Amino acid sequence: MNNSEFFEAVRLLGKEKNIQQSALLESIQRAIVTAVKRDYNNKDIVFCEIDEANKGIRVFVRKNVVSEIVDPDEDMLVEQAQRFKKNAIAGDIVEIELETKEVSRIAAEKGKHILRQAIREAEHGQIREEFQSKNQEIVTAKISKIDPETLDAFVEIGKLSERLLRSEQLPTDSFREGDIVKVYIAEVRDATKGPRATISRTHPGLVRRLLESEVPEIFDGLVEIKSVSREAGSRSKIAVYSADENVDPVGACIGQRGARVNKIVDQLGGEKLDIVRYSENPAEFVAAALAPADVISVEILSEEERSCKVVVPNNQLSLAIGNKGQNARLAAKLTGWKIDINPETEEAVINFDE
Repeated sequence: MNNSEFFEAVRLLGKEKNIQQSALLESIQRAIVTAVKRDYNNKDIVFCEIDEANKGIRVFVRKNVVSEIVDPDEDMLVEQAQRFKKNAIAGDIVEIELETKEVSRIAAEKGKHILRQAIREAEHGQIREEFQSKNQEIVTAKISKIDPETLDAFVEIGKLSERLLRSEQLPTDSFREGDIVKVYIAEVRDATKGPRATISRTHPGLVRRLLESEVPEIFDGLVEIKSVSREAGSRSKIAVYSADENVDPVGACIGQRGARVNKIVDQLGGEKLDIVRYSENPAEFVAAALAPADVISVEILSEEERSCKVVVPNNQLSLAIGNKGQNARLAAKLTGWKIDINPETEEAVINFDE
């Protein structure tokens, strides 16, 4: 096969496998090097250059020019080196091109392996690139299978099949094969069998991205999401801020008659969302984070330990704490402050840490 035929075959293979020709050539290049290195005891002295524009392929070995050989694979005497580089002296590096028939022999012996490896690498690279671009984003996935014992769901995202653990599903989730679902890609990593993604429906990032998709002011940069705390399937608190005095960040996120926030609540299976106004003033921020409870006062106890004492009306104490401490716990996570909640007329020892 001449070079023109080789490049045409690669073009057709790339089209058949839906892989970019440049990615396939890069993988073939690496695979050739790996195969040829075996004839040199796997030393890193083999190089391959593929010139797609000029349809050229060059495979060569780099050797050190020495006066005394220490490693026969890596070293070459001066007189030998001068056959490849006329003025070579000890200390130089020479490049020795492998003859076409030698490369052809290796390709013939290991061609199928080289091609399989190249295709696998190119496909993995394409998937990796695709998923890196979607890392920490929401994607639409299709449920392909449910594990009847663990209730883990296997989902298809493009060419990738991933496991959505039951622990990463909402308590209200009940999937069937063929269901279409939105998931958050929390992490993309390399594994032995190719790129893998950690997917979730409980991650706080899911709420953040859903808000960004529903609120134009966030997309335009007029409103900023400062922090999110979440107990998936039950309640989330989101702190929002706008530098523009004419923009109400909370109102923008809630929407007219709650239209925007209700869309997100529906997508989260009824999970409640508290949208609160962020403030650089810790006392103001903590007071806002404890909504829907009213707050009488916030006393900063220690800036260093980020702890504060909050006083609420007697009839607001249970509301400030929330069911099983949830409201206070989420407020602490949202603000990053330790919050002691006290009723107005008596001492209390209720402490919620971040």
